[in-house]
Amino acid sequence: MASTTAPEPLLSLVGATKVYGEGEAAVRALDGVDFAIHQGDFVAITGASGSGKSTAVSVLGCLEALTDGEYRIEGYPVHLLQADVLAALRNERFGFVFQSYNLLSRTSALENVALPLVYAGISRQERAERSAEALARVGLKGREHARPNQLSGGQQQRVAIARALVNAPSVILADEPTGNLDSRMGSEVMEIIAALNRDAGITVVMVTHDQGCAAWAKRQVVFKDGRILSDTRQEARA
Repeated sequence: MASTTAPEPLLSLVGATKVYGEGEAAVRALDGVDFAIHQGDFVAITGASGSGKSTAVSVLGCLEALTDGEYRIEGYPVHLLQADVLAALRNERFGFVFQSYNLLSRTSALENVALPLVYAGISRQERAERSAEALARVGLKGREHARPNQLSGGQQQRVAIARALVNAPSVILADEPTGNLDSRMGSEVMEIIAALNRDAGITVVMVTHDQGCAAWAKRQVVFKDGRILSDTRQEARA
Protein backbone atom coordinates (compact mmCIF):
# COMPACT_ATOMS: atom_id res chain seq x y z
CA MET A 1 0.00 0.00 0.00
CA ALA A 2 1.37 3.42 -0.95
CA SER A 3 2.29 5.61 1.98
CA THR A 4 1.09 9.17 2.25
CA THR A 5 3.19 12.01 3.59
CA ALA A 6 1.58 14.97 5.27
CA PRO A 7 2.40 18.24 3.49
CA GLU A 8 4.83 20.63 5.11
CA PRO A 9 3.11 23.46 6.98
CA LEU A 10 3.09 26.71 5.06
CA LEU A 11 4.60 28.48 8.08
CA SER A 12 6.10 26.92 11.19
CA LEU A 13 7.93 27.99 14.32
CA VAL A 14 10.09 25.35 15.97
CA GLY A 15 11.37 26.08 19.48
CA ALA A 16 11.01 29.76 18.61
CA THR A 17 12.58 32.10 21.14
CA LYS A 18 12.86 35.88 20.91
CA VAL A 19 14.69 37.82 23.61
CA TYR A 20 14.85 41.60 23.83
CA GLY A 21 17.58 43.19 25.94
CA GLU A 22 20.30 41.55 27.98
CA GLY A 23 21.02 40.41 31.54
CA GLU A 24 18.45 41.29 34.16
CA ALA A 25 16.64 43.55 31.69
CA ALA A 26 16.12 40.71 29.18
CA VAL A 27 12.53 40.01 28.14
CA ARG A 28 11.59 36.68 26.56
CA ALA A 29 8.84 37.75 24.17
CA LEU A 30 8.72 34.21 22.74
CA ASP A 31 9.79 31.29 24.89
CA GLY A 32 10.25 28.06 22.93
CA VAL A 33 7.11 28.28 20.79
CA ASP A 34 6.10 25.45 18.42
CA PHE A 35 3.44 26.64 16.00
CA ALA A 36 2.37 25.46 12.53
CA ILE A 37 0.03 27.11 10.03
CA HIS A 38 -1.24 25.37 6.88
CA GLN A 39 -2.34 26.85 3.58
CA GLY A 40 -5.89 28.21 3.76
CA ASP A 41 -5.99 28.52 7.55
CA PHE A 42 -7.43 31.54 9.36
CA VAL A 43 -5.77 31.91 12.74
CA ALA A 44 -6.64 34.48 15.40
CA ILE A 45 -3.82 35.04 17.91
CA THR A 46 -5.08 36.46 21.18
CA GLY A 47 -3.66 37.15 24.62
CA ALA A 48 -2.93 39.96 27.05
CA SER A 49 -0.62 42.84 26.21
CA GLY A 50 2.98 41.62 26.32
CA SER A 51 2.02 37.97 25.79
CA GLY A 52 4.14 37.67 22.62
CA LYS A 53 1.38 37.65 20.02
CA SER A 54 2.62 40.64 18.00
CA THR A 55 6.20 39.39 18.19
CA ALA A 56 5.07 36.07 16.75
CA VAL A 57 3.46 37.81 13.77
CA SER A 58 6.56 39.98 13.22
CA VAL A 59 8.66 36.84 13.06
CA LEU A 60 6.18 35.11 10.71
CA GLY A 61 6.32 38.14 8.41
CA CYS A 62 10.14 38.07 8.33
CA LEU A 63 10.23 41.49 10.03
CA GLU A 64 12.22 40.16 12.98
CA ALA A 65 14.69 37.31 13.41
CA LEU A 66 14.56 34.76 16.20
CA THR A 67 17.11 34.68 18.99
CA ASP A 68 16.93 30.87 19.03
CA GLY A 69 14.92 28.14 17.35
CA GLU A 70 13.77 28.12 13.72
CA TYR A 71 11.19 29.72 11.50
CA ARG A 72 10.41 27.71 8.36
CA ILE A 73 8.42 28.57 5.24
CA GLU A 74 7.23 25.40 3.53
CA GLY A 75 9.87 23.53 5.50
CA TYR A 76 12.80 25.79 4.51
CA PRO A 77 14.66 27.52 7.39
CA VAL A 78 14.33 31.28 6.91
CA HIS A 79 17.63 32.06 8.63
CA LEU A 80 19.50 30.43 5.71
CA LEU A 81 18.17 33.03 3.26
CA GLN A 82 20.29 35.97 2.10
CA ALA A 83 18.95 39.41 3.07
CA ASP A 84 17.92 40.36 -0.48
CA VAL A 85 16.16 37.03 -1.01
CA LEU A 86 14.37 37.44 2.32
CA ALA A 87 13.21 40.96 1.38
CA ALA A 88 11.86 39.71 -1.96
CA LEU A 89 10.12 36.80 -0.23
CA ARG A 90 8.50 39.14 2.27
CA ASN A 91 7.21 41.42 -0.49
CA GLU A 92 5.90 38.58 -2.69
CA ARG A 93 4.57 36.13 -0.12
CA PHE A 94 3.06 38.35 2.58
CA GLY A 95 0.53 41.16 2.77
CA PHE A 96 0.54 43.25 5.95
CA VAL A 97 -2.38 45.05 7.62
CA PHE A 98 -1.73 47.15 10.72
CA GLN A 99 -3.93 48.90 13.26
CA SER A 100 -2.68 52.36 12.26
CA TYR A 101 -3.18 51.83 8.47
CA ASN A 102 0.34 53.18 7.70
CA LEU A 103 -0.82 55.16 4.66
CA LEU A 104 1.16 58.03 3.14
CA SER A 105 -0.91 61.11 3.96
CA ARG A 106 -0.15 63.14 0.82
CA THR A 107 -0.59 60.21 -1.54
CA SER A 108 -3.77 58.95 -3.21
CA ALA A 109 -5.38 55.63 -2.36
CA LEU A 110 -4.21 54.27 -5.71
CA GLU A 111 -0.60 55.29 -5.08
CA ASN A 112 -0.67 53.91 -1.53
CA VAL A 113 -1.87 50.55 -2.80
CA ALA A 114 0.79 50.52 -5.53
CA LEU A 115 3.75 50.81 -3.14
CA PRO A 116 4.56 47.05 -2.96
CA LEU A 117 4.51 46.97 -6.77
CA VAL A 118 7.02 49.82 -6.93
CA TYR A 119 9.40 47.77 -4.77
CA ALA A 120 8.78 44.78 -7.05
CA GLY A 121 9.77 46.76 -10.13
CA ILE A 122 6.36 46.60 -11.83
CA SER A 123 5.68 49.10 -14.64
CA ARG A 124 3.63 52.23 -13.94
CA GLN A 125 0.69 51.15 -16.13
CA GLU A 126 0.48 47.69 -14.58
CA ARG A 127 0.77 49.20 -11.10
CA ALA A 128 -2.21 51.45 -11.80
CA GLU A 129 -4.30 48.59 -13.21
CA ARG A 130 -3.56 46.16 -10.41
CA SER A 131 -4.03 48.80 -7.71
CA ALA A 132 -7.41 49.83 -9.14
CA GLU A 133 -8.47 46.17 -9.21
CA ALA A 134 -7.42 45.73 -5.56
CA LEU A 135 -9.36 48.83 -4.49
CA ALA A 136 -12.45 47.59 -6.33
CA ARG A 137 -12.08 44.27 -4.56
CA VAL A 138 -12.45 45.96 -1.17
CA GLY A 139 -15.37 48.14 -2.25
CA LEU A 140 -13.51 51.37 -3.05
CA LYS A 141 -14.06 51.66 -6.78
CA GLY A 142 -14.33 55.37 -7.56
CA ARG A 143 -12.15 56.45 -4.61
CA GLU A 144 -8.81 55.77 -6.28
CA HIS A 145 -7.68 59.40 -6.15
CA ALA A 146 -8.87 60.18 -2.62
CA ARG A 147 -6.20 60.95 -0.04
CA PRO A 148 -6.35 59.38 3.44
CA ASN A 149 -7.79 62.55 5.04
CA GLN A 150 -10.72 62.30 2.59
CA LEU A 151 -11.56 58.76 3.73
CA SER A 152 -13.17 57.37 6.88
CA GLY A 153 -11.18 55.12 9.19
CA GLY A 154 -12.89 52.05 7.75
CA GLN A 155 -12.11 53.19 4.21
CA GLN A 156 -8.47 53.81 5.13
CA GLN A 157 -8.22 50.28 6.47
CA ARG A 158 -9.75 49.01 3.22
CA VAL A 159 -6.98 50.84 1.35
CA ALA A 160 -4.47 49.09 3.62
CA ILE A 161 -6.08 45.72 2.85
CA ALA A 162 -5.98 46.50 -0.88
CA ARG A 163 -2.27 47.30 -0.52
CA ALA A 164 -1.79 43.96 1.23
CA LEU A 165 -3.58 42.20 -1.66
CA VAL A 166 -1.97 43.88 -4.64
CA ASN A 167 0.97 41.49 -4.89
CA ALA A 168 -1.34 38.45 -4.73
CA PRO A 169 0.16 37.18 -1.45
CA SER A 170 -0.43 33.69 -0.13
CA VAL A 171 -0.58 35.03 3.46
CA ILE A 172 -2.12 38.11 5.06
CA LEU A 173 -0.70 39.08 8.45
CA ALA A 174 -3.01 41.46 10.31
CA ASP A 175 -2.06 43.08 13.62
CA GLU A 176 -5.15 44.52 15.37
CA PRO A 177 -6.80 45.41 12.03
CA THR A 178 -9.94 46.79 13.72
CA GLY A 179 -8.24 48.42 16.70
CA ASN A 180 -8.92 51.99 15.52
CA LEU A 181 -12.43 51.35 14.21
CA ASP A 182 -15.91 51.43 15.70
CA SER A 183 -17.90 48.19 15.83
CA ARG A 184 -19.72 48.74 12.52
CA MET A 185 -16.59 49.59 10.54
CA GLY A 186 -14.70 46.83 12.32
CA SER A 187 -17.31 44.30 11.27
CA GLU A 188 -17.08 45.48 7.65
CA VAL A 189 -13.31 45.04 7.68
CA MET A 190 -13.61 41.58 9.20
CA GLU A 191 -16.13 40.58 6.53
CA ILE A 192 -13.56 41.52 3.86
CA ILE A 193 -10.75 39.60 5.58
CA ALA A 194 -12.93 36.53 6.12
CA ALA A 195 -14.06 36.59 2.47
CA LEU A 196 -10.44 36.69 1.28
CA ASN A 197 -9.77 33.56 3.30
CA ARG A 198 -13.01 31.79 2.40
CA ASP A 199 -13.31 32.70 -1.28
CA ALA A 200 -9.71 33.33 -2.40
CA GLY A 201 -8.01 30.76 -0.14
CA ILE A 202 -5.60 33.31 1.31
CA THR A 203 -4.09 32.22 4.61
CA VAL A 204 -4.81 34.77 7.35
CA VAL A 205 -2.95 35.21 10.64
CA MET A 206 -4.51 37.93 12.76
CA VAL A 207 -3.54 39.38 16.12
CA THR A 208 -6.51 40.75 18.05
CA HIS A 209 -7.60 41.53 21.59
CA ASP A 210 -11.24 41.52 20.49
CA GLN A 211 -13.06 38.21 20.94
CA GLY A 212 -15.67 39.37 18.44
CA CYS A 213 -12.95 39.59 15.79
CA ALA A 214 -11.40 36.30 16.88
CA ALA A 215 -14.77 34.62 16.30
CA TRP A 216 -14.34 35.13 12.55
CA ALA A 217 -11.32 32.79 12.52
CA LYS A 218 -11.22 29.02 12.06
CA ARG A 219 -8.68 28.64 14.83
CA GLN A 220 -7.80 30.61 17.96
CA VAL A 221 -4.34 30.50 19.53
CA VAL A 222 -3.94 32.10 22.95
CA PHE A 223 -0.52 33.38 24.03
CA LYS A 224 0.60 34.00 27.61
CA ASP A 225 4.09 35.01 28.77
CA GLY A 226 5.66 34.17 25.42
CA ARG A 227 4.15 30.69 25.22
CA ILE A 228 1.05 29.14 23.65
CA LEU A 229 -1.57 28.62 26.34
CA SER A 230 -4.15 27.01 24.04
CA ASP A 231 -4.71 26.23 20.36
CA THR A 232 -8.27 25.34 19.38
CA ARG A 233 -10.32 24.92 16.22
CA GLN A 234 -13.64 26.72 16.17
CA GLU A 235 -16.69 27.22 13.98
CA ALA A 236 -15.87 30.45 12.15
CA ARG A 237 -18.48 33.18 12.08
CA ALA A 238 -20.32 33.22 8.75
